[in-house]
Amino acid sequence: MSHIIHRNLRRAPPVAARAAGLTVYDNHGRAYLDASGGAAVSSLGHGHPDVLAAMHAQIDRCAYAHTAFFTCDAAEELADRLANDAPGDLDHVYLVSGGSEAMETALKLARQYWLEAGQPQRATFIARRQSYHGNTLGALAVGGNEWRRAPFAPLLIDVPRIDPCYEYRGRADGQTTDDYTAALLRQLEDTILRTGPRNVIGFVAETVVGATAGAVPPTPGYFRGVRRLCDQYGLLLILDEVMCGMGRCGTLYAFEQEGVLPDLVVLGKGLGAGYQPIGAVLARAHIVGRLRDGSGAFQHGHTYMGHPVAAAAALAVQKVIQRDTFAEHRTSATCAAAACWSASNWCATASASSRSRRRAGCTRPSRRKPWRAA
Repeated sequence: MSHIIHRNLRRAPPVAARAAGLTVYDNHGRAYLDASGGAAVSSLGHGHPDVLAAMHAQIDRCAYAHTAFFTCDAAEELADRLANDAPGDLDHVYLVSGGSEAMETALKLARQYWLEAGQPQRATFIARRQSYHGNTLGALAVGGNEWRRAPFAPLLIDVPRIDPCYEYRGRADGQTTDDYTAALLRQLEDTILRTGPRNVIGFVAETVVGATAGAVPPTPGYFRGVRRLCDQYGLLLILDEVMCGMGRCGTLYAFEQEGVLPDLVVLGKGLGAGYQPIGAVLARAHIVGRLRDGSGAFQHGHTYMGHPVAAAAALAVQKVIQRDTFAEHRTSATCAAAACWSASNWCATASASSRSRRRAGCTRPSRRKPWRAA
């Protein structure tokens, strides 16, 4: 009998004994094709030698150092790489242990931004139905997965929601894509006005929707319209790229293809490709600058944030993605890791729809000879 509280309390899962490439083996020797990379996580497959070597080297140097007292080279270099590869002034990085933590961090950072601006009345986020942003209370509150939310609804903050940008389901017969997009933007504007612009912290959305609605890309111009409304009414734009970011949609950051620059970006999953638990928030200069010039600190933190081994693993993952699949980061939409080519020359996971990848101009990437698992 297992003493672990498993996801299914009536049946224990198989025991994963080892994994290599796209295959997980249980303790009876059965092989399982990890076609979705776990929960869209293992974008480089299992047992990549470069990542394992980086983790071993970091453990030998320093396995843990608390960020209240120390930083480490791996975390600094990872933050440098993420900031340098991000568009615009997304120059500041906060490292945590996963996507839900990262979303909580973004929500708190956005709230403190307005507190330090002398606008404490801003206490509301606007989000979308049929969305997913994580399972912690703040992330669950802004998410639109009603099945997940229902048991904990009394504990969650109230969040006004608008319709998702889901053209396949939402566009009416005879309605053009442009008209459908305009209707969604009017709905967002109406919600902002009804809530009161000076009461709203920001708008939260997945660039490409993942767990709740499937791989659903936005319509052309949707996020440019959202950005315009956020600027017009003074809201922050928070984009969740936990599932769709880090190359899964053709560019390192999925929002690059939408021609917008969010104020905060939330990362996870493909950031560390499953080799270590890690997530991150990227913030624009004016967000961090306001806190630096005000209280001087972000009132937040976790024991394992900026973990040296996790940072070393994620740094190695990003180096592999750039070396083996990204010929050009921001200057083209080369199909980097639209599904993250892994050990066996084919896609381990595909988070973006084929239509989204075609819009990105994706073709099979030219790359070096791939590594192969033993």
